[in-house]
Amino acid sequence: MTASLEKLIATRIRQDVQGMHAYAIQDSKGMVKLDAMENPHRLPLALQKELGERLAAIALNRYPGERIADLRRALARHAQLPAGCALMLGNGSDELISLLALACDVPGATILAPLPGFVMYEMSAKLQGLKFVGVDLTPDLELDEKAMLDAIALHQPAIVYIAYPNNPTANLWNDATIENIVEAAPGLVVIDEAYQPFSSRSYLERLTKHEHVLLMRTLSKFGLAGVRIGYMMGRSELIDQIDKVRPPYNVSVLNAEAALFALEHEDVFAAQAADLKRERGRLQQALAEMGVKSWPSDANMILVRVPDPGRSFEGMKARKVLVKNVSRMHPLLAGCLRLTVGTAEENTQMLAALQSTL
Repeated sequence: MTASLEKLIATRIRQDVQGMHAYAIQDSKGMVKLDAMENPHRLPLALQKELGERLAAIALNRYPGERIADLRRALARHAQLPAGCALMLGNGSDELISLLALACDVPGATILAPLPGFVMYEMSAKLQGLKFVGVDLTPDLELDEKAMLDAIALHQPAIVYIAYPNNPTANLWNDATIENIVEAAPGLVVIDEAYQPFSSRSYLERLTKHEHVLLMRTLSKFGLAGVRIGYMMGRSELIDQIDKVRPPYNVSVLNAEAALFALEHEDVFAAQAADLKRERGRLQQALAEMGVKSWPSDANMILVRVPDPGRSFEGMKARKVLVKNVSRMHPLLAGCLRLTVGTAEENTQMLAALQSTL
């Protein structure tokens, strides 16, 4: 780096940004990729061909227009949007999380979330210059209700995030605990249902009980991680305010058309989700038979604890199976790996690779 460039960075880039680490993505070339909770299933060949023809016919020379409104309506039908609520689109849930921090950036604002949790809650808060407060889970990775309520009373957060189920622990929280947190929160409560296709419960039926609750979902776990479509639902008046900070044309016509196509064939994706839930059960049973500690999962991932996570991670990687080593993300995750649920063949290969490292 030249001296002039070093000076430019030192004087023109925020000091806190210089001290941050960028979101890390593992190199997965040649690997059985089970580190990012993606749906491993591809579209059938006939549907791939049909989608390709539709995408080829799009007017790429035009900005996104009415087709985006079509996608909002299709998602509203798919999600069974309650009366009195509206739906907002994001370029993935990550953008929605950033836009929430931007919209709620009032003097002294704080964002609060349980830890360990999704890293973007904290990153978006800090990038927006907001205070972030993390509240540790209990040793058995459940919400610490007293600690959450105490933190809410002390910090009066503008936003409380509740992932349902949580990442990376994959578990659902106690419903009564969630309701107590929702009722105590002075600002927004965002229920993040990124893994809803694999979950046994949803907050949707309770959404209209509270004016300050937003429900966030994504099509990434539905099966379109590469398409980058997130959406958020809540009272129309509240969504209308947050939507003001959304960049124009934040969803491309290609992404919108791919999402519309997928929703027209949602039965295909529902069958894929059902297969992954069956495979999740098979994995949990096999892990128990191997003597590996795992936690209950309502997502397409399983958190496990092994004697030497570094050895297991590197050993599995040497056998061309890539998982996520989360053992250093938080003290409560010591010894833990996060395993994405893959196809039957991928899961068999993953179990063999893990067994060889124990």
